Amino acid sequence: MPVQHIGHQLIVLDSVDSSNNYAMALTQQRLAGHGDTFFALEQKAGKGQMGRRWISRPNENIIISIVLETTALAPDMVFYLSMAMALGTYDWFAEMAGEESSLKWPNDIYWRDRKAGGILIENNWAGPHWQFAIVGIGINVNQVDFEEGTKKPVSLRQITGKSFDLLVEVRKLCGKLEYRWNQLVAGKKKELLESYNQVLFSRGMPVRLRKDNVVFETTIRGVNENGELLTSDTLDRSFRVGEVEWV
Repeated sequence: MPVQHIGHQLIVLDSVDSSNNYAMALTQQRLAGHGDTFFALEQKAGKGQMGRRWISRPNENIIISIVLETTALAPDMVFYLSMAMALGTYDWFAEMAGEESSLKWPNDIYWRDRKAGGILIENNWAGPHWQFAIVGIGINVNQVDFEEGTKKPVSLRQITGKSFDLLVEVRKLCGKLEYRWNQLVAGKKKELLESYNQVLFSRGMPVRLRKDNVVFETTIRGVNENGELLTSDTLDRSFRVGEVEWV
């Protein structure tokens, strides 16, 4: 049976609680497989990183969840999968939004200092074996009004002044993700890490981070092969995902 590419089967969902939950349930029942992509026009209980909610207006943005079979990947490649999916999303986004686009560690899509989208990957394990991953991607596309209190959001429409056909753009995005997925499967870890660091948000710049309720200023140096954020101030530091938050 030929290996299916990302987006080979694109299922449009009029409304769903969470596209990741939907894709996960079908995959666990073996009713969905590698490359199947679920595109939600409305998501009522979207999930973001660290238990946060992902809020999106119906029919205005891209909300997709992709099934990836990961049995051929080593367990230590979890962050490389995250990088590959972030880079594929960045590749698509930057074609329209331009050189001011970046990736904010670990996998948010930024334009200047504003958030345009994010990625949530949920992995399924059987003991030590990595069976599959559900890659949830949310991108602000046509939305121009955002809820008060949302942290500096931005959409492609606000950046470009244009409206976009969501289905057309989802298919383009899937193509970019497939390219980066193939890099990952081919073991091109060095290339992925270099590409990721080249477009890393605030690299070489001072930022404020919070750890254990302590806010400090430090300069972003990059991300290492373990997915840790590297910074420098009076000390050289490294932080795991979830260990610090941006201020």
